[in-house]
Amino acid sequence: MDPSPGTSTHGHPSDSTPDNGETSSSSPTVLDLTSFQLHDLDSVDLPSSLSELDLTANRLSALDPRISHLSNLNKFSLRQNLITDAALEPLSSWHTISQLEELVLRDNQLKKIPDVSIFKKLLVFDVSFNEITSPSGLSKVSSTLKELYVSNNQIAKIEEIEHFHELQILELGSNKLRVMENLQTLTNLQELWLGRNRIRAINLCGLKCIKKISIQSNRLTSMKGLEECVALEELYLSHNGIEKMEGLSTLVNLRVLDVSANKLTAISNIANLTKLEDLWLNDNNISSVEDIAEAVAGSLQKLTTLYLERNPCANSPNYISTLRQIFPNIQQVDSELFA
Repeated sequence: MDPSPGTSTHGHPSDSTPDNGETSSSSPTVLDLTSFQLHDLDSVDLPSSLSELDLTANRLSALDPRISHLSNLNKFSLRQNLITDAALEPLSSWHTISQLEELVLRDNQLKKIPDVSIFKKLLVFDVSFNEITSPSGLSKVSSTLKELYVSNNQIAKIEEIEHFHELQILELGSNKLRVMENLQTLTNLQELWLGRNRIRAINLCGLKCIKKISIQSNRLTSMKGLEECVALEELYLSHNGIEKMEGLSTLVNLRVLDVSANKLTAISNIANLTKLEDLWLNDNNISSVEDIAEAVAGSLQKLTTLYLERNPCANSPNYISTLRQIFPNIQQVDSELFA
């Protein structure tokens, strides 16, 4: 049976198009060629009806010029191929597909941000896992963008993002960033991912709408700088050098707090966080569980997951049973699950 409208086409690449003269109204709109190990698309039919083309995990090193005629294309993925800067250059003049909303160039061989200025409706742009050394070129990316992924590159400075007023997700993990900067205009930002960089201080430039922040595996020694992020629901600060829990008391919407693998000696500044469900404190220097009830007084009923392993207090007698008495609705302590 030929593909029906709106359904994905899988199987052998040459089977991707109906061959019985059907009209385009019954042609496939989604073509998924993931993991076919294709070196080119010579054996593939590219029906003009396509709105989504997924070429993930192939061996492509050039763009097939026929893609430039897919006037209905909304989503285009070249993830995990062998695309270089030079191979991508034709894309900047393919005006027929300029209504593209999602462009994924993740895990290729790019050394710079490509020119995607013709895509005036772009919502998702992903150039993670490349060899990009500078954010130069981001200023030309459409201000309509809602999700930007530039992780696992070699970028040393956050810049050319000020015009992304609609941006909701920004992923800059695993780069060479030292300073959090130029974020103040991203007033709709919901998620900020900055893990595995070289950041020493938190500076969120007053992002009051943000809900998820990850600054794991950096060089932080303090939590200060989060006070204005009152909408924050998830905070990940593990694997830093933080010695004191502070600046958290205003984060009354926090549900997940991960401060594992730091240098904390006590639990503090979270007594009034009544929505806290997950608390990760493992791999610190917390010596006693005796004060924990007061320290997390606001979430005694709400907390369901607690990690305290590899702290001195985890060696105390009846450690697990004590925590179960303190938190009546606890479902997990360390790796131990309760029915």
